[in-house]
Amino acid sequence: MTSTHFLKSALFGALALAASAAPALANPTLLFDLNNGQVLKHEDAFKRWYPASLTKLMTAYVTFRALEAGEVALDSPIKMTRTAVNQPPSKMGFKAGQVMRLDNALKMMLVKSANDVAMAIGENIGGSQAEFARRMNAEAARIGMVNSHFVNPNGLFSPDQYITAHDLGMLVTALRRDFPQYTSWYGIEGLAVGKKAIPNYNLLVGRYPGADGMKTGFVCESGFNLIGSATRNGRTLVAVVLGEQSGITRAEKVAKMLDGGFATQGGSTTLAALPSYGDTTSFTDMRAEICEKKPAAELSEAAPAEKKDAPKSVFRQKLVNPTLVAVGLGGATGPLPKAMIGKVEYADVPVPSWRPDMPPPAGTETTAQGG
Repeated sequence: MTSTHFLKSALFGALALAASAAPALANPTLLFDLNNGQVLKHEDAFKRWYPASLTKLMTAYVTFRALEAGEVALDSPIKMTRTAVNQPPSKMGFKAGQVMRLDNALKMMLVKSANDVAMAIGENIGGSQAEFARRMNAEAARIGMVNSHFVNPNGLFSPDQYITAHDLGMLVTALRRDFPQYTSWYGIEGLAVGKKAIPNYNLLVGRYPGADGMKTGFVCESGFNLIGSATRNGRTLVAVVLGEQSGITRAEKVAKMLDGGFATQGGSTTLAALPSYGDTTSFTDMRAEICEKKPAAELSEAAPAEKKDAPKSVFRQKLVNPTLVAVGLGGATGPLPKAMIGKVEYADVPVPSWRPDMPPPAGTETTAQGG
């Protein structure tokens, strides 16, 4: 080997060693005791992150507030709008004009993570997507979410929609404290829509001892997000993990955090008193790492098929005889959402134009499009 070849080889080896030794980018995490707010573990808890479908927890909170204020009832009609039906998956696939009860809509949003239903809830409760987003941001500020911003009710990617692990902890605390009557909805094992069974995307539910919620999220830019809660001996812990590589790894990481939390007691500070630290303004976009490097089959929140050569994991196992909650269309006999009273919907029918091969009627003039 020549001295030049030796130097090149040595340089390549040094670079490879340096690359392998470089620390992996940390993703935000948070573990806290829901009963007293004590923080048991946190990392980059104030770093901005794209929420994906974790957004739907804020949509639920705004809706619960509307229920509390008498704007709607659990049996109020939620009508599928044209905007709602055009949302990309995950979705229920209902048609514009179809109607469901609000409580069924919320369950489909929380368990199936249906983007179309979430948009329908937002537009029906708020009167428009923009007005509902305004209410989301107002509620976020009121409950102490100091570094979050919302523009839509379903979490589909927008560069202007972001949260932090800390703020998600504040949201979970508000949900469970202010509206305990809906706590069981986060831990539903699956939905029955007619003869179709839809499992919960949260792989802890039914698999991790004591798991009782709460929500998953995934878009390419965020990676795989998960808020998992579990209760043992009257103690409820909540773990937040953002930016994981798959639905399996996020479930495993949350389970490991919960295990560690249940094995310890107390913390040095509370969630509300945790001082802001670190990078609180920049974003991590995981699209290149997640969606440009992984096969399409791995870009799903659904439980993956078991593989013989895959590491054994309880989170790869399908639930046996899961408890299903029936949901669907119809049955909405309650009051119309106040934001929809008097609201006129126009049919999505194009305005007819005069045939170009026929002379226009006498007394009419042609105008340019947009004029």
